[in-house]
Amino acid sequence: MEAFWQYIKTYTAISDAAQRAWQQLLQEKTIAKNEYFLMEGSIPKRIAYVKKGLFSYYYTDKDGATVIKKFFPEQTLVASTSAMLLQQASLFTIQALEETEIISYSFEGFRELTLQYPDIARFYIHYMEQHWIIEKEIGEITLKYQTAKQRYLDFRENNLKLFNRLKQHHMASYLGVTPTQLSRIRAEL
Repeated sequence: MEAFWQYIKTYTAISDAAQRAWQQLLQEKTIAKNEYFLMEGSIPKRIAYVKKGLFSYYYTDKDGATVIKKFFPEQTLVASTSAMLLQQASLFTIQALEETEIISYSFEGFRELTLQYPDIARFYIHYMEQHWIIEKEIGEITLKYQTAKQRYLDFRENNLKLFNRLKQHHMASYLGVTPTQLSRIRAEL
């Protein structure tokens, strides 16, 4: 649990009272490799902190291909946030690429805590700004304007620990190329 609280406190200080209230919502669980935290089409209810392991966050395109939007390794929070906010079925699947240990909590319970504890609300605002505005905007720009080779090189440089844990087809899906195209890019380097 300590790693979870350290992570939360990288965004803002949390009072002891807020931490005790939030602690009541936390549940630990292990998700086996290839099992799901969330299936596309289901209504999500929980947010997970990845204590150990790795998730892929993907959707299935009109041709039935898997399109990975993001990877969630240790020390990240994962959820289908827009589906939770809208209380609608998720357009994404969240699958464990390795055996993954999580600490999860109810989104509804968390939202109630943001009304009671200003420090939890500050955490939520800072987290959303960093990951749903800053990172998302940069990711969308690079996807649109960089070549596949540039995306590969950036991904390799910025995700070295993650890079060696992924299978080629996962990386290709994330980069928006076929495994064959990814092999060609790697051969050129």
